[in-house]
Amino acid sequence: MAESNFIDYVKIMCRSGKGGAGSRHFYRAKYVPKGGPDGGDGGRGGHVILRGNKNMWTLLPLKYQRHVFAGNGQSGSGGRSFGKDGEDKVIEVPCGTVVFDAETGDFLCEVTDDGEEIKLLKGGKGGLGNWHFKSATNRTPRYAQPGEPAIEKTVILELKLLGDVGLVGFPNAGKSTLLSSISAARPKIADYPFTTMEPQLGIVSYRGNRSFVMADIPGIIEGASEGKGLGLRFLRHIERNAVLLFMVPADASDIRKEYQILLNELERFNPELMTKQKVLAISKCDMLDDELMAEMEKDLPDDVPHVFISSVSGLGIQTLKDMLWAAITDESNRIEPVHITHRRLDGHHRVREEDEFIFENPAAPESDDEDVYDDEMFDEEWDESWEDYDGSGDPE
Repeated sequence: MAESNFIDYVKIMCRSGKGGAGSRHFYRAKYVPKGGPDGGDGGRGGHVILRGNKNMWTLLPLKYQRHVFAGNGQSGSGGRSFGKDGEDKVIEVPCGTVVFDAETGDFLCEVTDDGEEIKLLKGGKGGLGNWHFKSATNRTPRYAQPGEPAIEKTVILELKLLGDVGLVGFPNAGKSTLLSSISAARPKIADYPFTTMEPQLGIVSYRGNRSFVMADIPGIIEGASEGKGLGLRFLRHIERNAVLLFMVPADASDIRKEYQILLNELERFNPELMTKQKVLAISKCDMLDDELMAEMEKDLPDDVPHVFISSVSGLGIQTLKDMLWAAITDESNRIEPVHITHRRLDGHHRVREEDEFIFENPAAPESDDEDVYDDEMFDEEWDESWEDYDGSGDPE
């Protein structure tokens, strides 16, 4: 996995910008020695924003940009001059990215559409200058508001691929072979387990110039929901699929039992997967005759439609496409986007190397405040004739 460019889980540290402090400046000009307060407001701190990008397919850029800091707002100044707002930091992510709190594992937000923007961390508000606080009874306010502090949070980004059909099966069940035969995808195919090491997407052509997207994930083994094998790490990619295509090879010792094992692992991972449309494909049937397939049908599950296929000879492929298209276009699957409830990140759903990643403490950014609260400088510039002013007219 270290050599792959497909990254679907990354941990980053984000910090919004702090608000600039308000100014306590008093107007001074020739012939106007007692002009009153005119301190401007501080600028707003920058936001940290997530933006969906349909041209991205991996979280790889964030793996090498662990710190995302927005700009701080500048301080206000005299003449009611407002400070400049801090620069917003926009994080481009693939569509289908889900954000979790790294400390608690709670779901925060998700980005599903191209161009969709979500404000992950809000920048601090700028402080009000002293001119806001002047009144008939307080004509010389010597105070201003400080800016709001920055918000810092460590988050985990998970990518869940958007597809119509998700392939589910044990290693060497023929998932990659099927995907390569009915789409332009070219996944790695070999005669040993776990040939597929990362999810693959393929666009499957259908009648009338129509098409749908099929997603292949690494094979699932019994105990995947407890962290065994590779399937658990990639099961998140079928949460958004409208239809689940279970694949069991014809040479399996017990097709019904293997299907039930796969079903149980999905239910333990996320119980909401049980509500999705399901189709069972018996693969590697190029050497079976009609009589043997009829005999095998007696032992197949009754609660799921099934089809015998062969990716090599093309047996049952068109029938499978028809069944998948009927399931995709079913009224229960016409909700866009596919609604799912994201489970919390617990010990079984985390990626160890990312969860244990330690951030180096970056140097604190230099403050943008320019002597806003420097009392000694303020007192030096203060006109002594205002010291005993009680707000009842001009000072003597």
